[in-house]
Amino acid sequence: MRTATPRDTDTLLRLATYASTATAMVLIGVKVVAWFMTGSLSVMASLVDSLMDAAASLINLLAVRYSLKCADEDHQFGHGKAESLAGLGQASFIAGSAIFLLMHTAERLNHPQPLQEVSVGLWVMVFAIAATLALLAFQGFVIKRTNSSAIRADALHYKTDLFTNTASIGALYFAASGWPLLDPLGALAIACYILYSAWQIGQEAMQVLMDRELSKETRQRICDIVLTHATVLGLHDLRTRQSGQTMLVQLHLDLDQGLPLAEAHQVAEEVEQSIMAVFPQADVIIHQDPRDPARYRHNAEECKELPKISPS
Repeated sequence: MRTATPRDTDTLLRLATYASTATAMVLIGVKVVAWFMTGSLSVMASLVDSLMDAAASLINLLAVRYSLKCADEDHQFGHGKAESLAGLGQASFIAGSAIFLLMHTAERLNHPQPLQEVSVGLWVMVFAIAATLALLAFQGFVIKRTNSSAIRADALHYKTDLFTNTASIGALYFAASGWPLLDPLGALAIACYILYSAWQIGQEAMQVLMDRELSKETRQRICDIVLTHATVLGLHDLRTRQSGQTMLVQLHLDLDQGLPLAEAHQVAEEVEQSIMAVFPQADVIIHQDPRDPARYRHNAEECKELPKISPS
């Protein structure tokens, strides 16, 4: 699949955030009705999860809009890390909802209550699963085209909805079949899974905020692109990180020490364009280092330990 252009990326990210928010609001409405009609704690757990989804999606919508702003005098690397901050906020919301559910689960285990209108709850959960699958399919498409960390975090907690809704169906069915304790136990399982999802989202956001290096495969691809230039003797000090939609790449080129400055600059420009042809969202900074070609051999120390990848 071809990489999205910056304009395509903006459009896809906005559509994904609107779809996510709209889906969450619809699911909240139908689950409120189901909860009042059934009194099921599992349905309540799914409702709370959807409430957190709506809050997280709203944060996502605002964060993505902010992250797409152009660089300015105060933020010369852009505003891309707003996406990761949104992911961190989502993790906090999700963890809070899990704790809320654990408290109500403990109360229901101590004071069991009979369920009403179970069939309504079952149909609502089936509808919720169908709506969530449709949203996840669209989000998956957007993630492939944009590699957005905010949409990936949003999709992750919607994937947890599939588990929570399925668990709610099971709890409703077995509770109606004479196993009432399975309703709060199902809510307990949902709460634990939500906590785990919050940890995953938070960890990923923190790694981006801490400027974790890009994957070994991506760095190997950059090395391969640089070293294909006939004039380049080698490279070193390759540094990479992600900031929203922008991939930041810094490296040192090893060039013949007798190369005129204008030609060395031209080589760096050509290498930069080659990298950006493969990674259109990259921001590349290249420094040229002089080397004696008679004593210096083709070398790229940080590339030697990277896994080899097949050219695409």
